[in-house]
Amino acid sequence: MSIVKRQIEKPIRALLPKYPILALTGPRQSGKTTLLKNILPDYRYVSLEDTDERSFATDDPAGFLRKYNSKVIFDEVQRTPNLFSYLQTIADQSGQMGQFVLSGSQNFHLMDRITQSLAGRVAIFKLLPFDSLELKKESLLPPDWKSIIFKGFYPAIYDRDLDPSIFHTNYLQTYIERDVTDLTNIHDLRRFRNFMGLCAGRTGQLLNLSNLANECSISQPTAKSWLSVLESSYIIFLLSPYYENFSKRLIKTPKLYFYDVGLAAFLLGLRQPEDLDDQALLGSLFKNLVIADILKKNLHQYQLRDYWFWRDSHGHEVDLLTKRGSGFDILEIKSTQTILPKMFKGMDYFSGITKGRVKNKTLIYGGDDSHDRTEYMVRSWNGN
Repeated sequence: MSIVKRQIEKPIRALLPKYPILALTGPRQSGKTTLLKNILPDYRYVSLEDTDERSFATDDPAGFLRKYNSKVIFDEVQRTPNLFSYLQTIADQSGQMGQFVLSGSQNFHLMDRITQSLAGRVAIFKLLPFDSLELKKESLLPPDWKSIIFKGFYPAIYDRDLDPSIFHTNYLQTYIERDVTDLTNIHDLRRFRNFMGLCAGRTGQLLNLSNLANECSISQPTAKSWLSVLESSYIIFLLSPYYENFSKRLIKTPKLYFYDVGLAAFLLGLRQPEDLDDQALLGSLFKNLVIADILKKNLHQYQLRDYWFWRDSHGHEVDLLTKRGSGFDILEIKSTQTILPKMFKGMDYFSGITKGRVKNKTLIYGGDDSHDRTEYMVRSWNGN
């Protein structure tokens, strides 16, 4: 199968001649290496997971960078933290743009090194598993959203036509045995796997750290630490609430989502559409599918938008909002194929209390027909 064209390619090409260093981060197997090798064929590729290369870089960073001094991709560069200060010096002295490209799958360690040594010298990109537009352009997007909940978006499933269950089994084993043990000192990996499953059961819900810790029989500080591990390795993200004081009784707790809905479904023991008979869970997974897809497109297209949800203590809620100037674009997300008037009430309420600051109100639903109404845009989950 031909390589799926990634949307992030365009902004990478645009900023390559404007920064001395580019950094590409994202989860394992999101396609980082394939992308970089494809769009930068004249760059040398060095994996710092290779024991010999890592030893060379660790023991003799100056000599290592004399060998690899220009147009080079350093993959899993967070494994050699001593390199970063040397990269800073070389980039400052040479003035060469696009000199180094850094890649890594552990956001916390990579970004920590960049913040300490390379601030102002690096353009940062995040590559996540495929978004729906990338699949759609290659005619790979399944016609049924329930199917994609089980399949997910990881490139290997599409590139190698892998059974999703087999892929997710191996992915989780590799992730837990490598990334988790690198990021934190977790002795009970089985309990950590159980913790991931409990997180999957809470997708789209307000984060209750105390409840999560109690159910997993761990302390709250441990639960908080494990959530940080899942965030920094791009398994989950926490969607923050929007705080502006339209009402004094606002919810200030984030919601938990998975970057890949297929992985969440797998952790829940779901292997085929017939397994999903819980309508509440079905709605949560659909919402996860849509919100994660919007965030992926935002990152892949380098739109640089911030997203939130909004909810007050009376249950009024907007699933997703972003600021546009002094106003808002707001979205409601429903898995149903039937559009009912009550689906617009949350957006109408928010529009009322913000006194005309809402620019666009969009309903994204599980049907196939997209159309515009007087006050709303109705959009299919698949963009048709």
